[in-house]
Order: sequence, then C-alpha cells, then structure tokens
Amino acid sequence: MTTRITTNHAVARFARAVVLTGLVVSGCAVPSVGDDPTRAPPSAAAPATYVSNGVSQIDSRAPWQRDDVKALDGLAADYLQKIRNNGDPAYYPKIEAVLTKALSIDANDGDALTMMGMLSLSRHQFQDALAWGERAHEVNPYASTSLGVIGDAQIEMGRYSDAIATFQKMVDLRPDLSSYARVSYARELHGDVPGAIDAMQMAIVAGGPAMENVAYPEVILGNVFFDNGRLDEANAAYTQALAVFPNYVPAQGGLARVQAAKGNFDDAIKRYQRVVDVYPAPEYAIALGDSYTVIGNPKKATEAYDLAAAEQKLYQANGIDVDAELAMFQADQRRDLPAALDAARRAVRDRGSVVSSDTLAWTLYQNGEYAEALKASDQAHRLGTRYAIFYFHSGMIKYRLGLLDAARADLTEALSINPYFSLIHVPEAKSTLAALGGSSSANPVVTGHLSLTHGGAP
Repeated sequence: MTTRITTNHAVARFARAVVLTGLVVSGCAVPSVGDDPTRAPPSAAAPATYVSNGVSQIDSRAPWQRDDVKALDGLAADYLQKIRNNGDPAYYPKIEAVLTKALSIDANDGDALTMMGMLSLSRHQFQDALAWGERAHEVNPYASTSLGVIGDAQIEMGRYSDAIATFQKMVDLRPDLSSYARVSYARELHGDVPGAIDAMQMAIVAGGPAMENVAYPEVILGNVFFDNGRLDEANAAYTQALAVFPNYVPAQGGLARVQAAKGNFDDAIKRYQRVVDVYPAPEYAIALGDSYTVIGNPKKATEAYDLAAAEQKLYQANGIDVDAELAMFQADQRRDLPAALDAARRAVRDRGSVVSSDTLAWTLYQNGEYAEALKASDQAHRLGTRYAIFYFHSGMIKYRLGLLDAARADLTEALSINPYFSLIHVPEAKSTLAALGGSSSANPVVTGHLSLTHGGAP
C-alpha cells in the first residue's frame, strides 16, 4: 500500500519530531562544543556557560507571586530550553509544576496545553501527550504546533494512518520546517528514503527564527544519509550544520559517528568525549563505549556504558519512560536480560511503534526465545522501514531458527542499506553472512519512493 503525504509548497525528517516541536517554539540554542577535537574537554560545570540569559534570570521573575499566565508560560519554555541546553531531566518536574499553575489560572491556555503535550512527549508518555495535544487543538484549531504534538504521539503509539492524516493537516495548515520534517519522518518510516530526503531538504529551506532551527534539520538530514551508508553526504550535512551554528553538539556527534565508521577512532573518541562532557545523553555515551570496545579498551568502554546506564536511571527518576531505550541497551550489552525483556514488553504495550517491535524482537532473541522474536520482528517490518538494524536483527533471528536463505537475504540487505550501521554488530553480520555463504561486500542502495506532490493533491 502506498502512503502519501502531500505538500502545498515547493519548499519543505526529523528523527524525533518531538524535539523539533520544542525547537521551533523556543527559538533557542542547544549546547555547543569547540570544533577542535584535540582541545581539552570542558569541566563538569561547563554546561552552565550555555544557558541563555533568559534561563539564568527565570527565577527572578517570581511568576508564582502574581498569577501571570504569560510569565508562567515563558518560565516553562525557558525550563524546556534548559533541558535542551544540558540534558538535565531534573527540570521536568519543575516544568510540570509551572504549567499546572498556569492551567489552574486559565484552563484554556493554549500555550500551556501544548507545552504539557511537549513535556509528555519528552517523557515518552504518549497517551498523555495525545490528550494534551487534542485539548490544545480544541482551544485553537488553527495552531499547527498542537497538531505536531498529536501526530508525534500517534507515530510513537504505532497509529500510523492517524499520524499521516494529522501531518497532512499540519502541512496544509502551515507548510514550514516543523511540518515538513514530520512528513520526512513519516516517509522514512514507510521506506521512502528519497522522499524523506526531499522533505527534509524542504524543511531546511523553510528555516526558522534561530540558528538551531536550521542547524538541527541539517543534522537530521545527515543522519538519514548516514543510515543509508552515504558517509560523504552525511559528513557534508553535519559540516553545514556547524557552519550555520558553530560548535553545535548534535553535529559534533554526527561527525564523530562518521569518523568512527571510517575507522578514525582517535578523532571519533575525542569528539564523543567532548560531547559527553557537555551533554551526557545515553546515545553519546553508548557510542563512546562502542568506539572504545572496537579499539580494545574494555575499561574505558565499561565506564562509558556505566555512564549511559546512570543517565537512564536519572531519566527514570524524573518521570521519563525509558523502557524501550533501556531494553535495547541491556539487550545489546546482555545486562539483566529478564528485566530487559520485561521493559521491552512494556514498551510495545505503551508505544506500539515499529521501533518498539524491533526492540522486543532483539530482546527476545537475546533471551533465546527465537520463535517469539520472529513474530515481533515481522511487526517491526510491517511498514517496510529501511533501517539496517531491523534487517540485522531479523537476519540473526532467522539464522537461529534455521531459516538460512531468509537469514542470508536479510543480512545482505542490512549491509546493503548501510554497511556502517553498527560498530559492534557489523562484524557479527559479516561473519554470519560468510558462514551462510553470502557476500558481505554489498554496496549501499536506496529503494522505495513515495510521491511528493504539491498544491494539496490527494
């Protein structure tokens, strides 16, 4: 079945449109690190240097003392930006308290309702996000940001047809960076990589009110290129993001990923370390650990993985649902596999996306439950998503079940889509494929296309 999202302007992915919602609303910047990878990393206190003047002064506003809804909304927005600045999840409860106060004054405060939705999305509480988004949309049906919250929640819950309809409404109402990026992600999930790239490039051209509004879409475009084995184009996109917004952390992380894929681990590790020192998100700590693993430094790898685990616990302590992320991390690391499986099952129950299904499949595989893993993997592939990791997981599952021809086909496909999809798993994919008598030197390919039409065509 062909999935179609139209655009009504000639100008228009975003890995997680959740982040984009906050990006466009706040119009502020996330942290940056110096572009020289040989420079000493910043101190533990360095993130404070990236806090905007608005954030540093927020407590002096004392909105609690004067029932000022606009001031409360501004305070919540600044707290949201604080999280973007240094990844500190301790601000989530503060945001909730501020927005609850604003809504106690004005139950129809559209900005507060929308930010409640954003907060729920950031916490991976997608049912709540959907409810908040729908309330915000009722208050102001002409505000596209509430549609973004609704569609993001629907995507993460696996309600893809509903999400596509929501994003179509969004792009028809306001064809801009935020809506085009969601079109891109929807197309990517349905296996239309060329269409995803087209829409993401439209998002970049549409631009936004702050440097980050242009730099971050460039990073996501780089991620799409990387995920399809196109390292040079990925590198160019990350470099362009840095040209727009010097020392931008996500772009530095992207360049580190490219360098690791090329085997330049000295440079990759220095970049990853400086990123982690500024913004210790689990994804960067895990990438740093993988790099140390590949070069044979288990002590440093363990330190990085332990940091990722600690950050995940910190997220949980502040009301963030990390079941899917925790399950995949524990499955890859083979840490507490029964607990990982429980987390993966909860993730599928609460957010039934193809990503959650793939996480469950891999966690079942690591627990030796191969037949059930195949059922979950089939669900992960139900949209035709062209993620190399999905094909690697299904290939390994089929290999264990003795479905050798199918395993060979999936592992070949994984390496064809992106021969750099994982520092840890690519060698395993190649060795298994060699044992099956297949070639591990396939060239990257991009297949599938969803029509990009204009003028509101069906």
